Order: sequence, then C-alpha cells, then structure tokens
Amino acid sequence: MLLFQFQFTNDDSWESWNLPLAGKVIYLDPGHGGPDGGAVGTSMLEKDVTLEMAKRVRDYLQEQGALVLLTRETDIDLSSMGTKGYSRKKAEDLRNRVEMINSSSADMYLSLHLNALPDRQWRGAQTFYDGKFDENGKMAKFIQDELRKNLENTNRKAKPIQGVYLVKYTNKPGALVEIGFLSNGEEEKLFSDPKYLDKVAGSVYKGILRYYTDKNEPPE
Repeated sequence: MLLFQFQFTNDDSWESWNLPLAGKVIYLDPGHGGPDGGAVGTSMLEKDVTLEMAKRVRDYLQEQGALVLLTRETDIDLSSMGTKGYSRKKAEDLRNRVEMINSSSADMYLSLHLNALPDRQWRGAQTFYDGKFDENGKMAKFIQDELRKNLENTNRKAKPIQGVYLVKYTNKPGALVEIGFLSNGEEEKLFSDPKYLDKVAGSVYKGILRYYTDKNEPPE
C-alpha cells in the first residue's frame, strides 16, 4: 500500500481549491420527450438530441462544482399517465417543467431545443431570453458569444422573446438555446458526431461559466 503525504505551505488556502461553480444549482431542461418528438430531421428527433446535449452540458458543469438537475433524464414527457390528448399532455408537461424549476433551489435554468423550418438553408444556434430579469440577458449574451466563436456557423445575437411559456413563467434567471436546425441536412449530420456535440455542450458551459465569473458586460 502506498501512502501519499501532502505538505501545505502558508500560501495554501481552501480558496485555491474552490471550483468556480461550487455551490451553484443549475436546472437543465431538455426540450420535448415521450410522445412529443419536437422538431424532426431526416433521421433525428429533437427530443433525443436535447437529452444527449443536456447530459453533456451537465458533465461539464459538474466538473466545475455545480449541482445540476435535469427536468428529464430519459425519453419521457412530464404529463400524468391519465392525461388524454396530445395538446392537454403538452400543456401539462410545460406546466410541470415550470413548477419543477420554480419550486427548486436552482440559481438558474437553461432550456435546450432545436429548430426546423421549411427553408432548409437556415442553420446555426441562437439564445433567447425573457427581459423580466437583467440576469437573463447577461446569461444569454455570454452563451451566444461562445456559440458564435466556437461553432462559427452564425452571426446571430441573443434575442429577447415573449410568449414562450417556459421562459415567461419561470421565476428564476434563465434562457432558452436553440442549438441548431434539424431541417438543415449538414447540421443534422453534425448532431450525430460526438465531437460536435461536445463542442456545442462546451460552448454552452463556457457561456454559463462566464455568466458567473466574468465581471465585464457581455458582448451583444
């Protein structure tokens, strides 16, 4: 058996061992799930990509000390078994996601989604936020800046949005990220590449890290 002995100098302190996100509670919301597949590509469903992305973002955040919660960890929706009808199940699912976040001790939340449009030329990520909290815009802008720099597939800015149920009714700071377009064939193919998924997840993580640690105003 090997015994390792560490010697500490007077310069050592517990502060130097602290992780930058220690003590932070972050709720990640992988969009859709269960009977609600979300956006549809040629071979992918939004619900599957958002869940995989949430797990990768969680891993990055946990490495830096955050406690990370997910609204779902498997392919389910959050409506009751007895709720009948797609529209009713969808409405209940959204209400339950909001309730989970609002009733938690989370410091922030992030909802993950993908887009799809009839015009297949569109691609790239964009971050949206509700303007009710100043923190929402700050967070969204840092995340969008990292997505722009690292993915190099868009010049879009973070954008305020109204009328989206989850971002409207949550009472925690947060944002919603559309990480790409499943309707774009090239981008859909990228979402099957683990290296690209890590690149997107890493960009989202870096944006959150900057939200907590960067004292400067975020770029537009």
